[in-house]
Amino acid sequence: MKVQDLINELEKLAPQSIAEEFDNVGLLCGDFNAEVSGILITLDCLEEVVDECIALKFNTIVTFHPIIFKGLKSITGKNYVEKMILKAIKNNINIYAIHTNLDNVNEGVNHKICEVLGLKNQKILIPQENSIYKLIIYVPIKYSEKLRKALFEAGAGAIGNYTECSFSFTGHGTFKGNEKTNPFVGNKNERHTENEECLQVIFEKFQQKKILNALFEAHPYEEVAYEILKTENHNQTKGMGRYGNLENEMEEIEFLQFVREKFHAKGIRHSKFLNKKIKSVAVLGGSGSFAIQCAKNVSADILLTADLKYHDFFQAENTILLADIGHYESEQFTKKLLFDYITKKFPNFAIRISSINTNPINYL
Repeated sequence: MKVQDLINELEKLAPQSIAEEFDNVGLLCGDFNAEVSGILITLDCLEEVVDECIALKFNTIVTFHPIIFKGLKSITGKNYVEKMILKAIKNNINIYAIHTNLDNVNEGVNHKICEVLGLKNQKILIPQENSIYKLIIYVPIKYSEKLRKALFEAGAGAIGNYTECSFSFTGHGTFKGNEKTNPFVGNKNERHTENEECLQVIFEKFQQKKILNALFEAHPYEEVAYEILKTENHNQTKGMGRYGNLENEMEEIEFLQFVREKFHAKGIRHSKFLNKKIKSVAVLGGSGSFAIQCAKNVSADILLTADLKYHDFFQAENTILLADIGHYESEQFTKKLLFDYITKKFPNFAIRISSINTNPINYL
């Protein structure tokens, strides 16, 4: 297996194109064509993790957090990032980061958190915007079903739990080719009228290349007439955070004790108790202060996240309980998520979860 083969499978789980704009995901260091000797999974790729990878005689690390966020002007080992990169390069270690794209997928980081908490009826807390497109195509009626099937197979026409969704109507299309054309129907230099079907399907932005390839391959015309429009629809299967319900409601302090146990949290910072039971729970792994209003909008009783600042807690405004359980603690189960996925795809391959605790925060 080559590095590119691994990337292809990880792209099926979490396409790089759905990562947030500020992020830096994908192959950060290494060779797409290198043969993979073993895969080490970590939350953070530090120098100690590279040492562990070398000791295992592995050559590939899949990390959740990208070690490189900003452009490097030099790599001389003057800080922990450059030291790690230097060691990885010297030892031919490939490093692949899968971060906010894994946050945004339906069964990604926050789905795993909900799973650990046992939440039911999960929904996306902050649906991704500007990621749903509409494709409009004009095709001879007798070829419309063949084209429709090709587009569905490429992933078009999916809405929530429904697939193969489309809309169409018929009409008359006209065209006139010049001497350089080879028209599928009609003659050169003569205007031709054809009974056509206008076929419309939606698709996610990251699917565009695959869907257009399917369109051009299945469409009979030499020149394909089509339109792509960006919609303002919220994505029902992609986005940040999730929320769901506990099977049995719990007292506030009882629930926080439950969370502390499940996430092995050394401490939980929280806003003041509201003296009401917890039933609806919103979660967002990692830094999630931007999700406070969204959690309030869906009437969540509590938001579990991390990295809340002093003034963030004021946003509770006696309507929601805010709980900061720690950045590492909130995302720790991501390693198991990746391990299970990669193991399923490559069952006979050497795959390990790093034994290094990369949490930089300690408690007295």
